[in-house]
Amino acid sequence: MRRINGTAAILVAIAATIGVLIYPIWTYEDRSGTGVANLNASTVNTKWGPLSALDRDFLVKVRLAGLWELPAGRQAMERAPTQAIRDAGDHLIVGHADLDRRVRDIAGKLGVELPNEPTEQQKGWLREMDEAQGEEYQRKFANLLRMAHGKVFGVIGQVRHNTRNTLVRDMADAANVTVLDHITMLENTGMVDFETIAAEEADANTVSPSGPPPPDGGPIASPVPVEPPPGLNVTSLPSAAPQTTAPGDDPGDGSAGNNGQGDGQAGGAGDEPAPGAGAPAGAAP
Repeated sequence: MRRINGTAAILVAIAATIGVLIYPIWTYEDRSGTGVANLNASTVNTKWGPLSALDRDFLVKVRLAGLWELPAGRQAMERAPTQAIRDAGDHLIVGHADLDRRVRDIAGKLGVELPNEPTEQQKGWLREMDEAQGEEYQRKFANLLRMAHGKVFGVIGQVRHNTRNTLVRDMADAANVTVLDHITMLENTGMVDFETIAAEEADANTVSPSGPPPPDGGPIASPVPVEPPPGLNVTSLPSAAPQTTAPGDDPGDGSAGNNGQGDGQAGGAGDEPAPGAGAPAGAAP
């Protein structure tokens, strides 16, 4: 009996040892329910690289943006209460016509079905602008479109960072240039309510902000400049500053908007900008 108990104990010890060795392998291979598994489950292979659910959703969002923002731009040019509103409408039309052409071509190659109508929420925004008059119209135009562009701007960055598909990457490059241009033009109207935008984003964000402590009025150390080493021959140029309206400028004088208007017209004229360069500065959503 003593011999049997000893054998059983040895067998149990061997089984336990095997279990310890196998468990890491089993847990590594079993990725069900993990982010990687979800990514792979929603991804299809194409000759331009894997196409994820996020990629497909991005293409749909670009199409939806054009379906309501281009009509909003046309309305702004027709009503044209100020030159700045008209310029913003001009950029919306040119930019979204360009992005829509691109996204229809890419979606066709990748087999992604695109909608032909805006969402109910987007239709509601168009109705709000239809019914507004005077300054109320200007504020609704600037803030509804600025809020929409700001939200999609974050999506573009996420897609550009994550995508493994070259066509989607090119689409994100073009959308990034266009959406930033539209944000700038909408802000140049002088009607964007930045306090409301910040408050809405703060309500939607459950993560506590981080960063340096608030300034206390005392002296701070001067940061050390980040500069090229002496004697190093560099040839590239810094990024161009956006054509924003300086505080105190008259948003209705058209000066800021006209800085990009000629570019916007050129963007819709025919030659397609190279992927990565995106649309020209005036050809934005």
